[in-house]
Amino acid sequence: MRFPTDVLTVLTDPRTVIRDCRIHVPFQFDLEVWRRMNDILKEMGATWDSRKAYRAHVFPHRIEEFMRQCLAAGEYPTRCEQGWFPTPPSLVMQICDLAGVYAGMTVLEPSAGSGAITSELARRGALVDAYEVDEWRADVLREQGDCRKVFAGDFLAHDPLEYTEGFDRVVMNPPFEKGLDHIKHALGFMKKDGILVSVMTAGLMWWSDKASVRFREEVEEVGGEIEALPDDSFAVSGTNVRTCLVYVPGYPGGPLRTHDWHQRQPQQLDLFSAA
Repeated sequence: MRFPTDVLTVLTDPRTVIRDCRIHVPFQFDLEVWRRMNDILKEMGATWDSRKAYRAHVFPHRIEEFMRQCLAAGEYPTRCEQGWFPTPPSLVMQICDLAGVYAGMTVLEPSAGSGAITSELARRGALVDAYEVDEWRADVLREQGDCRKVFAGDFLAHDPLEYTEGFDRVVMNPPFEKGLDHIKHALGFMKKDGILVSVMTAGLMWWSDKASVRFREEVEEVGGEIEALPDDSFAVSGTNVRTCLVYVPGYPGGPLRTHDWHQRQPQQLDLFSAA
């Protein structure tokens, strides 16, 4: 949900202290604005500590980095909202480390949100392209300047062959709904010897539908891994949904439908037609 303008103004005021698990506003402002801010922060999981020594909203976990992402995007996830959950900073580091991202690599982030992952990729010297379905957040990504290109729209509607060559790495935290569709589509943007690392709902580890079973088989075949994350990995982002981390390495001649595979298809079809 979007922050009301007056609440966003208070929270982004340089005098407001957002540190560790607390948000403290040391100046006076309109009571009605405070009430709206109080409702929002409680919806995000905070409690109001009215003791004179504190007088702050206190979260049960560190909130500093997460709030930066929310304020940059101008929106926040509520307890009942199951859409956008920014990737927690510790998990961002784990994803980028597992993917082995280093300077000069081309990296795709196909569900970039407000830049939790793209900012770290840029810090490491990667050349980053990003997709984001929400126009507002896409504008935030452009303003941050961490990406070469930012595309606003549904990632699933884009053709991998819009690029002449694949990416060295694909790192992502896709929407929990249809997450596997996003991962499989993202493989089409990856080089044949690239690596994909993605957050995914933990159900992928045991779902019995044909698509999930086949994907687990492919991950095992290429020497990849699907590892459960701690249950509280996304608590800082406002949800306790169980998640896992998917690691998929590619290699020449492998079974994955990477960018190279897509490039070969027109040639194969032409040969078939000629025969």
